[in-house]
Amino acid sequence: QVQLVESGGGLVQPGRSLRLSCPASGIIFNAYTLGWYRQAPGKQRELVAQITSRGNTNYVDSVKGRFTISRDNAKNTAYLQMNALKPEDSAVYYCNVNRVIWSYWGQGTQVTVSS
Repeated sequence: QVQLVESGGGLVQPGRSLRLSCPASGIIFNAYTLGWYRQAPGKQRELVAQITSRGNTNYVDSVKGRFTISRDNAKNTAYLQMNALKPEDSAVYYCNVNRVIWSYWGQGTQVTVSS
C-alpha cells in the first residue's frame, strides 16, 4: 500500500518561509519522479515543482527563485522549501509520485499566506 503524508503547512506572513515534507512508503522511492502541486479555491490544480529520479528539476515560473524542491532517497522523503511567500501562494499543496503508469497522491496540506 502506497502512502504519502504531507506536513509542514500552516499560516505565515508574507515574506516568510515554510518547508513542506512528504515521506513516502510502499514504493521504490528513488525510481519515481516527485512533484508538488497546489490548488487554490476555484482554481485548477497546478504543478509547482518537479524533480526526476536523476535529480533534474523544473518549476512553474511564479515560484522560480523562491521555491526549491529536493529529495532524500535514503529517507524516502520529498521536500519543498518555500521562501519569500506571497498571498497568491496560498493553496492546498499536494505531493505526487509518478512513474510510467503509476501515480500516487498525498492528502494535501494547507498553506495560507496572510498578514
